Amino acid sequence: MKILVTGGLGAIGSQLCKQLKNQDNEIWICDLYHSNKQKYLRCDISKYQQIEKVITLIQPDFVYHLAAEFGRINGEDHYFQLWQTNAIGTKNILRLQEKYNFKMCFTSSSEIYGDWKGLMSEDVPDQNPINQLNDYAISKWVNEMQIINSTARFNTETVRVRLFNTYGPGEYYSPYRSVICQFVYRALHNMPYTVYLDHHRTSSYVDDTVRTLANICKPQYFRPGEVYNIAGNEYHDIKTISDMILSYLGKDDKEITYQTFEKHNTGDKKGDLTKAQNHLDHQPTVKLTDGIPLTIEWQKTIYGI
Repeated sequence: MKILVTGGLGAIGSQLCKQLKNQDNEIWICDLYHSNKQKYLRCDISKYQQIEKVITLIQPDFVYHLAAEFGRINGEDHYFQLWQTNAIGTKNILRLQEKYNFKMCFTSSSEIYGDWKGLMSEDVPDQNPINQLNDYAISKWVNEMQIINSTARFNTETVRVRLFNTYGPGEYYSPYRSVICQFVYRALHNMPYTVYLDHHRTSSYVDDTVRTLANICKPQYFRPGEVYNIAGNEYHDIKTISDMILSYLGKDDKEITYQTFEKHNTGDKKGDLTKAQNHLDHQPTVKLTDGIPLTIEWQKTIYGI
């Protein structure tokens, strides 16, 4: 199968490309940056002519659409780029899907569950009023509605997945990255960070996430119109993550500030995995006690520590 991965140089996209290649697919990548990778095309998906050129050249059977501006704070600091990439970029790809009829998997986010305080099953947003708490969350929900609308109008075939706090090797540090990436980097460099005590997550190690994502393009798993949570099965508070990192590094918490709650951030993300387990053979296998040390050792190698 000929597959295009938008955002294929990213923390999840790069690992997904490896998994898909192992399944004997022909993999093409587009992203914002220069790269010497084979079958790579530089492209800004928010510019229609650029992504049109990519799709026209490749003629993919399947597209994994991962390209996006990521993160709550990033979405506030760089909201113009967020909306250009996430909303306009996704609309561009949908217009091309309507024309070329490729199948697609779109990566949404657990952030779309907003202020929901219970178990996050896939039908919650359809049956309950929810307030998304930041522009990033809103943009991802807009993307899902764009996809639903395209399917209704043009019979496009897309699966949506909501990723829950994927972490692991391959995620390079910035102040806008995931909580585990930030905690590891800052602990390694003796930098301060804040731990919010009343927040809980179901983090997913990157290998578990991409293995399930890679299943979606297989004919026996692809169910157009479906939406799935992809998460880990360990429900934990944020302090647990910090404590595990500090313990592994043999450091104390003198650089840590503890606060109760962070505004404009979902408090508890407890993902219901039942549907992904039944439909996609989703099987979280890497526990935090294994995944966090692997992430730390990768960062130590990358940053020369």
